[in-house]
Amino acid sequence: MKPNEAHPLAGTRILVGRARHQAGSLSASLRSLGASVIEIPFIEIRKPRSFQPLDHALQNLPAYDWLILTSANGVEALWQRIRKLRLTRRHLKHLQIAAIGPATKKALLQHGLKVKMVPEEYVAESVVKGLRETIEGKRVLLVRAKVARDVIPGELRAAGAQVDVVEAYETVVPGKSRARLRALMKSKARRPHIVTFTSSSTAKNFAELLGKAAARSLKNVQFASIGPVTSATLHELRMPVAIEAREFTMGGLIRAIVLARYAETAG
Repeated sequence: MKPNEAHPLAGTRILVGRARHQAGSLSASLRSLGASVIEIPFIEIRKPRSFQPLDHALQNLPAYDWLILTSANGVEALWQRIRKLRLTRRHLKHLQIAAIGPATKKALLQHGLKVKMVPEEYVAESVVKGLRETIEGKRVLLVRAKVARDVIPGELRAAGAQVDVVEAYETVVPGKSRARLRALMKSKARRPHIVTFTSSSTAKNFAELLGKAAARSLKNVQFASIGPVTSATLHELRMPVAIEAREFTMGGLIRAIVLARYAETAG
């Protein structure tokens, strides 16, 4: 039976594991396509132990040429500190700003900041590729999560840039999700058909939350990944990726899920 064109995900249970304050838009889009959405956060966004490194960098913004943001969470944390320090957009006017993807760019634009560069692909490697030719001798401020890959600072330093990396927030495992997730995955009647992963952190935390019960409770469950970096993490965790977005965005992830649903029914 072919899926309903208006509701191609009808009858499909999908688990969304984004942080609670971010799950809404993805869940709403999936529901509009007919999916039954379950929300259990795999990550929780927290303030860093100290804002001193970020505040110090913001108080010395004239020394920087480039500002790089890798997530909307980083933008919001940055803006909160800008307001706390009573700075304004004028203090960032001289900076060239790079955003790793459309969600990060949108968050920056909402605060009235101009974005100079968004890479062709929304991964760290593409940011480096876009900046490598122009970054030599420049000073770069990279604002990101506490735990993040070192591709951007490492490669930009190799290209001759001076890079300062500051933490704006950290992602932790939400303890309250553990019992809910294990109960869900044990229930054959409620177990999701698809679990979505929007970052490597969500993949790692899912595995930690599920614990040793993982192998027994993942039968007939498909993993949907937002892109190759997240997919690589899932493979490392021995969780095979059934669906991967071609465009590394929420919209790309949703389209990949819909296409996979059509492919299954066609087969």
